[in-house]
Amino acid sequence: MEIGTRRLAWVDMAKGLSIFLVVIMYCAASVGEDTGQTGFLHWTIAFAMPFRMPEFFLLSGLFLGQVIDRPWKAYADRRVVHYFYFYALWAIIHILFKEALVGRDPGGAGASLAWAVVEPYGVLWFIYMLALFGLVSKILHEVTAPHWVVLTVAAILQMGSIHTGSYLVDQFAEYFVYFYAGSVFARQLFRLADWAADHVLAALGALTVWAIVNAMMVFSPGFRLDPVHIEMGWGALPGLHLILALAGATAICVTAALLARLPAMDWLRWLGSKSLVVYVAFVLPMGIARILLLRLGVDEPNMLSLLTMLVAITAPLALWWITERLGIGKFLFTRPGWAHLPGARRQTSSKTVPAE
Repeated sequence: MEIGTRRLAWVDMAKGLSIFLVVIMYCAASVGEDTGQTGFLHWTIAFAMPFRMPEFFLLSGLFLGQVIDRPWKAYADRRVVHYFYFYALWAIIHILFKEALVGRDPGGAGASLAWAVVEPYGVLWFIYMLALFGLVSKILHEVTAPHWVVLTVAAILQMGSIHTGSYLVDQFAEYFVYFYAGSVFARQLFRLADWAADHVLAALGALTVWAIVNAMMVFSPGFRLDPVHIEMGWGALPGLHLILALAGATAICVTAALLARLPAMDWLRWLGSKSLVVYVAFVLPMGIARILLLRLGVDEPNMLSLLTMLVAITAPLALWWITERLGIGKFLFTRPGWAHLPGARRQTSSKTVPAE
């Protein structure tokens, strides 16, 4: 599949939109918990609930087809070990800081470190699942499992609303279908993005219809919003939730293709190219900023959420820039040589985002 500059631009645009939605969700929830109030970011996240994480996984699966035929060692190094490295590194940092340093509970930190091996830790669960999804996809490819069979089973798992008590099992059942769909339908999604870039008015019309339908399904009877939790209306129904998630993920791709036409939005493309930098490192500065702002008397939920979000996004990028400039601490965002499988091809490009 030919991947041109414009195609790569819209994918990074979509990742930029994705990381914004993720950070907004955590900022809104944490601010709501601290203040007991809701703001407009809560409503933004409510609208995005059907597709916020599904589209992140779908984007992560887009380039899987280009590497799935690699030998096991090369594939595992890029699609499994790559993510487990960043998961393990930042899980250690988060746990030691929050539990051993701030919480002053070394015993609890030790237990959390051990448990994080088999149960994804905190916000880093996404990185853990990417590694697991890549591993499972390779196994399914090696046994030549038909795509339609895998998609059918994955869709059934998602619609089953499985709650086993294991976060690993439950999140796999909930999200694998989107990652695999991104791989299977990559060609169609790239063609759709190209079409959208060439047919702006038609694409805007389609996005308008989608936004209206999505809003109707989310804010329908049964919708509930409080400072910490959000429940969808009809959009939460099994089957309908899956459809809305796939439609929303597709809409993000179309939106990104349109934004890629605008030179003024190139900052969002750049942000998307550093989405993993932000993802692994935004939680700690987010928490610190929220606490400091509250102590300074900033307790209006909209202002507090916006300022917290600004810090949560810019602080990881500033840390990345410092490590690049000084050459110290680059292992935080660039996988060092020792973290590659022996004999695997070692790339010299950035290891902070999926390159394939």
